[in-house]
Amino acid sequence: MEMIKTLKFLTIVLLVFFVVVYVITVSYVYFNQTGMIFQSSSLPKNYQFEYHSKFEECNIKSFDGVNLHGLLFKAEHSKGLVFYLHGNAGTLETWGSISKIYTSLGYDIFILDYRSFGKSEGEIENEEQLNKDVATVYKTMKQRYSEDKITIAGYSIGSGLATILASENNPKALILQSPYFSFTELSSRKVPFFPNFMKKFRLDTFMYLPKVKAPVYIFHGTDDQLISFDNSVRLKKLLKSNANFYPLQNQGHIGVNENDDFQNQLKIILQ
Repeated sequence: MEMIKTLKFLTIVLLVFFVVVYVITVSYVYFNQTGMIFQSSSLPKNYQFEYHSKFEECNIKSFDGVNLHGLLFKAEHSKGLVFYLHGNAGTLETWGSISKIYTSLGYDIFILDYRSFGKSEGEIENEEQLNKDVATVYKTMKQRYSEDKITIAGYSIGSGLATILASENNPKALILQSPYFSFTELSSRKVPFFPNFMKKFRLDTFMYLPKVKAPVYIFHGTDDQLISFDNSVRLKKLLKSNANFYPLQNQGHIGVNENDDFQNQLKIILQ
C-alpha cells in the first residue's frame, strides 16, 4: 500500500515536472519566435553601399511612421520593375548583388530590407505588421511604375509575403523562389511541440496563391534541404492555367538567382 502511494506521488511529481518544462519551453519559443525566424542585422545610417550599378536609396514611411529602407537598382532602358522580397537573413549589403541579373534584362529591381534589417528601423512583431509594411512600400512603388509593368518576386520567407501581396493587387506576374506551402506547417516540423494558435507568423501560402490573377512562376531546387521540393509540387496543384513550375535540378536552397536554368527562364518571363 505504501509502495502504491509512493509510485503515485512520483508519477505526479514527474507529471508536474514535465508540464513545467513544457510551459517554460513554449513560453521561451513564443517570446523569441521572431528572432528564431528572422535573423536580422542592422547597418549604420551612413553606411555606403558598394555596388557599381546605378541605384537609389529609398526611405519609405510605413503605416505606423517607422522608416523602411530599400534599394532601387535601375536598368539602362527600363521596361518595368521587379519588386523583390528577400529571405530571412542578410541585408541589402549582400542582397543587392542579385540586382545585375535583373537589370541586365532591362528591368529595375527594388529590394526591401524588412524592419530591423539593414537601415530599416523598428522591430518585427507579427505577420500582420509585416504584411502592412510590404503593402505600404508596394503602394509607394506603384506611384512610380504602372502596375501592369511590376513583377512581384519572393524568395524563401519572402515567397509567402509576395504571394499575399500579389493576391491583393494586380501585378504583371508573380515569381516564387523556394516557396513553402504553409509556414505554419513548415515551422511545425521544426518545433512540433509549439501550438499553432501561438504562432505570430502563419503565412499560409496555399490560401492566397489561388487568388492571384497574374501568371505565377515557381522555381524550386530539387536538393533543397531547408524547404523541401515537395512544397512547390503541392502549390503547383492548386493552380490552373496561370501556373508555371520549374524544378531546378541539383539546386539547394541557396543560390537560386545564380542558377543558370533559372536565369534562362527569367529571360523569357521578363522579355
